[in-house]
Amino acid sequence: MPTVDTDVLVIGSGPAGSTAALALATYGVRTTVITKYGRLADTPRAHITNQRTMEVLRDLGVEEEVMAEATPQHLMGNLVYCTSIAGEELGRLHAWGTRPDRLADYTAASPTRICDMPQDLMEPVLLHNAQSRGATVRFDTEYLSLDQDDDGVTVHVRDRIRGDEYDIRAKYVVGADGGRSLVAEHLGLPLQGQMGVGGSINIVFEADLSHLVADRPSVLYWVLQPGADVGGIGAGLVRMVRPWHKWLIVWGYDINGPAPDLTEEYALSIVRKLVGDDSVPVTISSSSAWTVNHVYAERYSAGRVFCAGDAVHRHPPSNGLGSNTSIQDSYNLAWKLAAVVRGQAGPGLLETYSAERAPVGRQVVDRANQSIADTARIFDALGLLDTEDPELMVEHMAARKDDTVAAEEQRTALREAIAFKDYEFNAHGVELDQRYESTAVVPDGTAPEEPARDPQLYSQATSRPGAKLPHAWVTTDHRRQVSTLDLAGSGRFTVLTGIGGDSWQRAATVVGERLGVEVEAVVIGPGRRFEDLYGDWARVRGIADGGALLVRPDGYVAARFVGPLPDAEAEAALESALRTVLDRAEAPA
Repeated sequence: MPTVDTDVLVIGSGPAGSTAALALATYGVRTTVITKYGRLADTPRAHITNQRTMEVLRDLGVEEEVMAEATPQHLMGNLVYCTSIAGEELGRLHAWGTRPDRLADYTAASPTRICDMPQDLMEPVLLHNAQSRGATVRFDTEYLSLDQDDDGVTVHVRDRIRGDEYDIRAKYVVGADGGRSLVAEHLGLPLQGQMGVGGSINIVFEADLSHLVADRPSVLYWVLQPGADVGGIGAGLVRMVRPWHKWLIVWGYDINGPAPDLTEEYALSIVRKLVGDDSVPVTISSSSAWTVNHVYAERYSAGRVFCAGDAVHRHPPSNGLGSNTSIQDSYNLAWKLAAVVRGQAGPGLLETYSAERAPVGRQVVDRANQSIADTARIFDALGLLDTEDPELMVEHMAARKDDTVAAEEQRTALREAIAFKDYEFNAHGVELDQRYESTAVVPDGTAPEEPARDPQLYSQATSRPGAKLPHAWVTTDHRRQVSTLDLAGSGRFTVLTGIGGDSWQRAATVVGERLGVEVEAVVIGPGRRFEDLYGDWARVRGIADGGALLVRPDGYVAARFVGPLPDAEAEAALESALRTVLDRAEAPA
């Protein structure tokens, strides 16, 4: 007999696993988390937390706790290219939406703010809140194997302290066990791409660099030092972990040769090179080697087992999409698992997880690796690609200062190459505009919207089914501003309508009771509880006053009804949409 019984077993306590546990516990699902480690993350690792992830954390009730720990957006944006932190600057880029015109885009798109939250601070927020809401966590518990049947999954584990092995029985399993996922391997999930396309080391260190960066606060400082690294170019990254005393260096090595011997002396030599001021006291905290990967899964599940996070998308940290995509995977999956466990939905709902998230994972993997390739434009502009002689490289870099036509062309090329990195550091559309196509979305027959601006760089709000509910500030009857995103979520379906949408309100109550699903009706309009005093909601809602949007628990538009309908027709339309989303058979005539 199994030692432990649970509704959902989550394997792994990283961003994907901790978010799955938090969301499931919030929805009242019996959840157990296992991790083979004796503690949560002890290094900063992932850190950029974009607006969509902050919207997820807002709905799960931990946004304020994260913001209290995180470095805020206004301290993130002066991305610097230099020869060392104390050395010569080559150029700067306003990153993470901090350029004045881009800040307006980010501010208008969401009630949340992008921030920098290191993984060793994020995981405790997620998992401790999951525990406080009822999730059980077992540390030092290693996943070994699993066996599925028609009623559930038996997972065989080892207690790494006692040394014994035992079984955990669960209705469903979430494999969030990272980039070397055994769960994904045992499921035989089809993976595309290549592991180990490059080699890197992380060096975490303590040093007060405030005197070197106070005038240009940033998360990232890119250092180019000819002759110091692979290919003679020598490109390293100094990342702020905590302002302005804790840092992480990313330094490449030739993956076709032996990995560096990560002694403290070696790590300190790299830090000294990139900081460029030997008078600064430095304490090395840790160092580790890792590989750059370009791998994505074509399918995220098999039977009752679902994988999330790095288990199914493995890529470099470019664009800061790793933990964000992992958290959003779990948020997409959790409400579906909760609905099926509670008997509110059929198993077909769970199949939509792969359909919706696998295309996102592939896009993220490709985008992150492309951003690494795009850095070559900067090297080319500086004249670093047409020679392997470090002395010539230095001469080529210095040539941009000359009063010649060639130098002016070089300066122009460098500015353009740095500006092109917007696709890595200001890819607002990639971060915010994920669109879903699955049976959990009811098409309304309209064509996809034509983007007015570059869809990778700019977010475009739409209420078309399969898109995230647009954000707009509305005012409550207590004269408090709330986002339209706050009117949905909380583990329930929501019907948003306006004056003239009385039939949709009544349908929400009737259909919700009939299907045993919570459906909240929200009316926005003059004299109602929520008013659109700015007119922003009217500009983005895509429906008439008497129309309605059916919004899923994850804030995505499931169905759109442009105008009012008589009671019977509104009830039938809403019930049909909900039955489609939930994989519930149509009611007998």
